[in-house]
Amino acid sequence: MASYHLSVKTIKRSAGRSATAAAAYRVGERIECQREGRVHDYTRKQGIEETFILTPKDAPDWATDRSRLWNEVEASETRRNSVTAREWELALPSEISAEDRSQITRDFAQELVSRYGVAVDVAIHAPHREGDQRNHHAHVLTSTRKLDADGFTTKTRVLDSAKTGGVEIEQMRGLWAELQNRALERAGEVERVDHRSLEAQREAALERGDELTAEELDRDPELKLGPAANSMERRAKAMAERQGREYKPVTERGAVVHAARQARAAFREMRARLELARETYGIEREAGQGRVSAGLAALRAATAKDRDRDRNPDDFRERLARVVGRSEDRDDTPKPEGRNYARERLKEIMEKDAGRDGQEAVHKLDGHGEHNMSDTGREARKLSVNERLKDVLNKPREKLEIEDERAQERGDDENENTRDMDRGEGHSL
Repeated sequence: MASYHLSVKTIKRSAGRSATAAAAYRVGERIECQREGRVHDYTRKQGIEETFILTPKDAPDWATDRSRLWNEVEASETRRNSVTAREWELALPSEISAEDRSQITRDFAQELVSRYGVAVDVAIHAPHREGDQRNHHAHVLTSTRKLDADGFTTKTRVLDSAKTGGVEIEQMRGLWAELQNRALERAGEVERVDHRSLEAQREAALERGDELTAEELDRDPELKLGPAANSMERRAKAMAERQGREYKPVTERGAVVHAARQARAAFREMRARLELARETYGIEREAGQGRVSAGLAALRAATAKDRDRDRNPDDFRERLARVVGRSEDRDDTPKPEGRNYARERLKEIMEKDAGRDGQEAVHKLDGHGEHNMSDTGREARKLSVNERLKDVLNKPREKLEIEDERAQERGDDENENTRDMDRGEGHSL
């Protein structure tokens, strides 16, 4: 499923880093740093799908030259602890095409240019060959100074300030979620991403009355593996796949993350079954089926989900037709008024029943032989499942309610008798 990730990092000289080295590594090119007198050559780096540079409209021509651009960035900073660049790391949806991933990344980068007036260098990376093949991501490297016709000028203090930086980043996080969701919608995907915290999402779900979603969101954020543990788990997964066995985490953090993901997957599966059953029940009721028949169809739809997992049905109605045993042609045929298809389907099941009194139950369902058996005779033996089901289908709701009241009264009498017997036994001791 689609997942959200956006992180903002800074390139600091105090940490021994440079903008030229960061740019060369992310785009897989060779850049000579004039300030350090070093050459950063990453031309052998693989997995880079696309790179491009975006600048403000009045930026000088040299800004499109990557080596010149980042050397100018380094030259514009004079302090030993300067922050020379800022990186926005983005997770890209695997559910959309490469063209759409490129477009939403470009739209996000263009917003950074328009909003802050900075130069932006983008590198889109493919998933690591030994990692999760859904891990498409982009590195968006920006300058920390505005760029105009005269070169780099003032710092983007709105992102550096403690009062405004968090607000700005949160707005950009919301924009990135919106861009992804639009692309997912265009691709026909039902999944959506959300940039808000789990607690904020849970509160919003409770406000709109979606208790299932709120229950799913009532969890701790997923534990971060870290580079070392992530590498160990990737190797363990690859080895398990080659050996044809089940993957088992090899680190404590990996075990925690794996268990949490399995729990979320089980919850999503349960929720999907419940939604399918509800939708099936509603469609069957609208089609004129009784509560029992609609409930059985809903149950079959939920249990048939595993069998249909590897299939690709054209639409929900075809899948529903297979579940309830009706062909598409029969479904489109006009049905005579007053014909109870649920009753006829039940009769077919009864006729196949080889149990005791199966045929008699069928005749009773048709309304024949209602008086051939006395009530005492019926109560003298245990009714079959077919007979009990027939009684539920045939009896009016008012009669069922009366019988429920009588059964409750009989239960109360039996409980009272039991209490009397207990009191009698207590006195005899």
